[in-house]
Amino acid sequence: MAWENDLGDQLFHQNMDNVAPTGIIQYYNLVVKEARGAEVTDVEGKQYIDLLGSASAMNVGHNHPHVVEAMQRQINELVSYDAGYFTNPTSIALAERLANLAPGDGKHKVAFGTSGSDANDGIIKFARAATGRSYVVSFEGSYHGSTFGALSVGACDVDMVRKVGPLVPNIVHVPFPDLYRHYPNETEHDIAMRYLAAFMRPFNTYLPAEEVACVLIEPIQGDSGIIKPPAEYMHAIYDFCQENGILFAVDEINQGLGRAGKMWSIEHFGIEPDLISTGKSIAAGMPLSAVIGKDDIMNSLGTSAHVFTAGGNPVCAAASSAVLDVIRDEKLAEKSTIDGEYAKAQFLKLQARFDFIGDVRMFGLNGGIEIVKDKESKIPDNDAAAHIIFRAFQKGLILVKLAGNVLRFQPPLVITRDQLDQVFTILEEVFEDFKQNKIELPDELKNMVW
Repeated sequence: MAWENDLGDQLFHQNMDNVAPTGIIQYYNLVVKEARGAEVTDVEGKQYIDLLGSASAMNVGHNHPHVVEAMQRQINELVSYDAGYFTNPTSIALAERLANLAPGDGKHKVAFGTSGSDANDGIIKFARAATGRSYVVSFEGSYHGSTFGALSVGACDVDMVRKVGPLVPNIVHVPFPDLYRHYPNETEHDIAMRYLAAFMRPFNTYLPAEEVACVLIEPIQGDSGIIKPPAEYMHAIYDFCQENGILFAVDEINQGLGRAGKMWSIEHFGIEPDLISTGKSIAAGMPLSAVIGKDDIMNSLGTSAHVFTAGGNPVCAAASSAVLDVIRDEKLAEKSTIDGEYAKAQFLKLQARFDFIGDVRMFGLNGGIEIVKDKESKIPDNDAAAHIIFRAFQKGLILVKLAGNVLRFQPPLVITRDQLDQVFTILEEVFEDFKQNKIELPDELKNMVW
């Protein structure tokens, strides 16, 4: 297959000419024309199986009929009216539904926005307002978005913050546990305790616990490579928060809504958070986000402190209600668990054959496949991962990287078993091609840092 096609290449470069480079993450000259379920079709008519799921924003699949129909009905009634001034029945119903989906029995409320980034900004605002404290503790390797608050609590890519400081003050980052890269002979308990000591170090040296508003964590880190911490560690920091009046907030934008085999990924730990940020798949990629929090916390901010013209937009709200229907009716969280175990088994078979597959992390249909120089050294191999995803693209898979060397496996949860089998047939060919040194990157990609 040729790297470039005439129409796709023309449109891709037209986009590059007119969109600021910061808004383009270049992998391939792919221009999407249409998509259904787990399949994407480009402007040349070539079909791909989507293993990115529009960055985990399409858990219910592309153009799900129920979602499209709900949006069409709403468009015929009301496209938009600022819900901060005058709300509408669709947005009212969605707010109640989301509030009732929060883990725990108490009363919850919702604050709508338009992206996951502003939801994490909202968490900072609500936590500071509710506690009267200013500090926020978050984690190295975390991705929380690209608005100023979200950038400040995130810590996964130095290019995201280069040239744009100063950032929001009073943010402290601590290390996130990594069960793959550890000291010799460490048990999971040992790892949990080592990282708990690192978590406590600021509190023991320069950070008064009584001045910390919240701890914000991804229960499973996404952009750092789909990394799940030990349950013992999560419970220890949650207990510390409870003991010190610190709110426990979770970012579910990437990992929630069935992605990790539960409605919310925090449910893997049996912990009831004080605040949740959600976006992406909440409305099948339509611009909608929400902060979901306990009633007293959500009542701590007054009028206009966190309100957006398009927040809770009725068309987006209609899409979101339809998404929740699909997750429930098609049992997508349960399907994610079952299919995730199947996918993990296939990756483990490949890992046994190929020495460059260092780790297979799979939590639902939600995987990080670590590509390394060899299993013993565990040295990340960014170049190998680049060759692998490029050949996968040539063979009809949309697959990208996380953290430089980790294959990101997040297909729409509606992907069929037949499609999964096609995926693993292709991936086996791709891995064999790489092993045999048969993959050549195009000149324009050779010098990219991707």
